[in-house]
Amino acid sequence: MREYVLTFLTASVVTYLLVPLVLKFAIAFKAMTPVRDRDVHAIPTPRLGGLAMFFGMIAALLMASRLPELHKVFTESPTWVGLLSAGGLLVVVGIADDRWEIDALTKMAGQVAAAGLLIMNGVQLLWIPLPGGTLALPPSYGVPLTIIIVVATINAVNFIDGLDGLAAGIVGVSALAFFVYAYLVTVVAHLDHQTAPALIAIVLAGMCAGFIPHNFSPARIFMGDTGSMLIGLLLATSMITVSGFDPVALNGSINRFPTILPLLPVAILVVPYADMLMAVIRRTYDGRSPFAPDKKHLHHRLLDLGHSHRGAALVMYLWTALFSFGVVALSAVKSPLVVLSVASLVAIAALVMMAFPQLRPHGRRRRTAPKSEEPRPRQPV
Repeated sequence: MREYVLTFLTASVVTYLLVPLVLKFAIAFKAMTPVRDRDVHAIPTPRLGGLAMFFGMIAALLMASRLPELHKVFTESPTWVGLLSAGGLLVVVGIADDRWEIDALTKMAGQVAAAGLLIMNGVQLLWIPLPGGTLALPPSYGVPLTIIIVVATINAVNFIDGLDGLAAGIVGVSALAFFVYAYLVTVVAHLDHQTAPALIAIVLAGMCAGFIPHNFSPARIFMGDTGSMLIGLLLATSMITVSGFDPVALNGSINRFPTILPLLPVAILVVPYADMLMAVIRRTYDGRSPFAPDKKHLHHRLLDLGHSHRGAALVMYLWTALFSFGVVALSAVKSPLVVLSVASLVAIAALVMMAFPQLRPHGRRRRTAPKSEEPRPRQPV
């Protein structure tokens, strides 16, 4: 565990220290986010923050490869060659988009190519857990499913990257939940604790932790597509590589493992996946392209409910933590389902109260105030 902590700190510190340099480069390179109708920022803001995250990833992987125990992970498969090459490709595509705003199809082609680089280096969905057993996937099914997962996850993260600190926070929480799960699996199943899924997840969590201080509202820099595509790639890769665990060794070792595990990737990414699905349905129903921008994402709706930028981001962090860590608890904690269900319902009720200010007691009092009372002027954002 100490080596994982050191890897996390390396990713976070390097990312944090490089962001100011990347910010100056973004301004000089004219990679700026203009103020558009769908945006919530009020002034043009530099992007390319994902470049600092990429170098944070490289530094953390380099550190891990030199540690006594974690270095064994790098000798098992060429996963890391695929991850670095796919990540490098998406960073190049992201830089081009952050500077010149390339079209959606070109970005999609880059994402598919990145998934292909992962597959060429052994990153592929090998089996799917089912209640009572597992379903082995031949390459004819595993390869296209791997591409779909990678592309869908990248775009889900990209869709939620519309509020200061939102994407980095949600992905960081998701990565921590997945790390806890991947590490816990190895403990209870008596497997080697040093694994690719856990290492990728902790590196990703460190990258996000190092970037958030610069990106939380009011943001000084955005990660841009350079960052959103990169962290989406790492999150998808960590989930796919968990299929490298031996399913025979896992079955029965964790409470309710075969039944709950299929829900884990969905639970970890329930917020971005839900936002992406609703956006695609909404835009297609209106006769527009699924990639056409609008101001009806989940974070926009929270802002319309009266939340501040920071408040909306924190609510979505908590929703992500509830779903991701909740499913980890359901699959691993030796407690009756009734106890876990009641705890989950209480947590959901608390988060609903947070998400809808009008449901709180002080929210009702504010709505029933005398009409003669003049509302305070809203502060500019």
